[in-house]
Amino acid sequence: MKPNIHPDYHVVAFHDTAADSYFIIGSTIKTNRTIEIEGKTYPYVPIDVSSDSHPFYTGKQKTLATDGRVAQFNRRFKNLSTAKKESK
Repeated sequence: MKPNIHPDYHVVAFHDTAADSYFIIGSTIKTNRTIEIEGKTYPYVPIDVSSDSHPFYTGKQKTLATDGRVAQFNRRFKNLSTAKKESK
């Protein structure tokens, strides 16, 4: 490897604030904050979403209706066509 061209790679503690869990992984991110976990001091980075809190990974995602556009249109306006027939 060429010297002085690669970013500083070190172990960082990422904190998922939504799930209140920590991930200790290698990263090139720079931060001034530190945290002590299990007797060791790590650079600290808070994050909003990770695999512990994202609905796709936790299995708590919402499923959307799979009706097509025509079916949605017909369902929404089916009463409009019957109202015209009754008024005649």
